[in-house]
Amino acid sequence: MKKIIEKYKDRFSEVKLWSKLKNYAKQAGLKTVYSALLLFYAYKRSDTPAWAKRVIFGVLGYFISPIDIIPDLTPLIGYTDDLGMLGLGLATIAFYINDEVKTNARAQLAKWFGDYDEDELREVDEQL
Repeated sequence: MKKIIEKYKDRFSEVKLWSKLKNYAKQAGLKTVYSALLLFYAYKRSDTPAWAKRVIFGVLGYFISPIDIIPDLTPLIGYTDDLGMLGLGLATIAFYINDEVKTNARAQLAKWFGDYDEDELREVDEQL
């Protein structure tokens, strides 16, 4: 994971993240988008330490990049590797994902997905 973080951390930017999420939210799926949003809002916390932010940069940089282990445009499985990487990132920085982070992520999901099935998010929350 360390090699991936180093390789992709410079590809992270808020503008690129929001663009990818807005344009591909439905294609990526609820769990993938929720995971990315949790990482983003954890990054925005002032008390998230620099090491955790570097992890977030690398993981979200990987997510943003269309060229990764499985290209995102590959039908059905294109975001599988992204979800796995996001899950590893979440597990690594789970201590910095509090109720405020979850609330912010869910509020953004509601804007993009409208009513969504809370049960789909339970799997992600259980990783934390």
